[in-house]
Amino acid sequence: MKNSQRRRLLSLVALIICGGASGCATVKPWDRDLLAKPEMQFVTCEQLHAIDEHVYFSKEASQGGSSLSGGGCGCN
Repeated sequence: MKNSQRRRLLSLVALIICGGASGCATVKPWDRDLLAKPEMQFVTCEQLHAIDEHVYFSKEASQGGSSLSGGGCGCN
């Protein structure tokens, strides 16, 4: 490897490390209440979620059919 290629590679690695490190952020204690609101939850109503899971389980013959990667053939 030439010095210029090694320098470019080291610069690229340093840039990737700096970019990755800057993406890490902690949530301040006084901001955590915003993330705990019901609107921020994946499941807002437990009863409706349970009903949906039962319907997906009954139709798809698989557990967890409401996720992005559901299983089954989709037949009734």
